[in-house]
Amino acid sequence: MATNRSQFEQLLDRYSAEVRQAFLQAYDGIRSRIVLKALVEALERGNVELAIELLGIDRAAFSGLDLAVANTFNNGGMVLASELIVPGPAGNRVAMTFGVRNLVAEAMLRNYAANLVTRETEQTKALLRTALSEGLSRGDNPTRTALDMVGRQSRVTGKREGGYIGLSGPQERTHAKARSALISGDVEGMRDYLQLKQRDKRFDRAVIKAIEAGKPLARADVDRVLGRLNDRQLKYRADVIGLNETFNALSMAKDEGLRQAIESGKVDVRDVNKTWRHTSQERPRMQHVAMNRQTVAFDQPFTAPDGTLIPYPHAPGIPARHSIGCKCIVSYDIDFTAALIRRRVLQGLQ
Repeated sequence: MATNRSQFEQLLDRYSAEVRQAFLQAYDGIRSRIVLKALVEALERGNVELAIELLGIDRAAFSGLDLAVANTFNNGGMVLASELIVPGPAGNRVAMTFGVRNLVAEAMLRNYAANLVTRETEQTKALLRTALSEGLSRGDNPTRTALDMVGRQSRVTGKREGGYIGLSGPQERTHAKARSALISGDVEGMRDYLQLKQRDKRFDRAVIKAIEAGKPLARADVDRVLGRLNDRQLKYRADVIGLNETFNALSMAKDEGLRQAIESGKVDVRDVNKTWRHTSQERPRMQHVAMNRQTVAFDQPFTAPDGTLIPYPHAPGIPARHSIGCKCIVSYDIDFTAALIRRRVLQGLQ
C-alpha cells in the first residue's frame, strides 16, 4: 500500500480537531445540566455516590465523542483506501474500496468506541470519588466543593468554567497540590505552581507577592488562579485525546482497508509487507526509534525492544506506553512483481 504521509497528516489535522471539540463539548454538556442545589445537598449529606450520579457521566453524555471517532474511522478509511491502486488480473488498474458496513469493521469500531467511552466515564467517576471524599474529610464547604469541581458560571458567557471535572488523575493532583499551597501560603508549593506550563501567567505577580509576604493568596484570587489552570489543563488534555484517538482510528482504518482488499481477493496476503515508520518529535520513544524501518509480513506483528508485540502503531489493546503520544505510522508495500510472476506461472501450468 503506497503511503502518502501528507494525506494522512491532512486527515489527522481535520479529524483530531473534531474529536477534540467533541471531547470538550461532552464536558460542557455535563456541566450545563448540573442542578447545583441538588449537588450541594448530596455533599451536605456526605453522599459522594449520589453526587456523582447527579452529574450524569454516562455513555449518552459522550455520544458526540463516539460519533466523532466513528466518522474518523469511516471517512478516513474511505480516503486512505482510495489511494491504493493495484494491477488487476487483466493488467488493468483496480482501486481499493473501504466497506464501512463490513461486519469485521463494524465490530472493530463498535468495540473501540465502547471501550473509549467506558474508560473515560469510569476514570472520571473514580477521580471525582477520590477528590470529593478527600474534600469531605477535610471538612470543606459543600457549596465551594461543588463549584471547585464543576466550575463557576462566567458573567460573560453564562457557562461554567474552571472546574476540575474532565481532568486526568495527574492533572487533578496538580490542581489539588496548587490549591493546598495557595490556600495555606506554602511558599515552596507556590513556587512549584509558578513552574506549571498550563498556568495563566497573568496571575504570576499576585502569587509572587504572596510568596514574598509569606502569606496565602486571597481566596477569590485562588479561585481565579485555579480556574484558569483547570481550563488550560482540560484544553491540553483535549488536544492529547483528539490527536491520540484520531491516530488510533485512522491507523485502524488504514489496516482494515488492506485487510478488506486481501479478503476480497484483490491482494494476496503473501505479497504484502508492512514497515514501521518513526516520526520525529520533541520527546521520542527510544523503543520506537529503534523500531524504525522494521519490516514484517502483513499478518505478523512488529516486536518492540521490550518484547511487546504490536500489530501496527496505535493498534487497539497495545500498552499505553506504546500508544499515548506516539506519532509513528505504518507503510504497507505490495510486491506486484511477485504477484505477476505467480499469476503467469499458474497460467503456464493450465
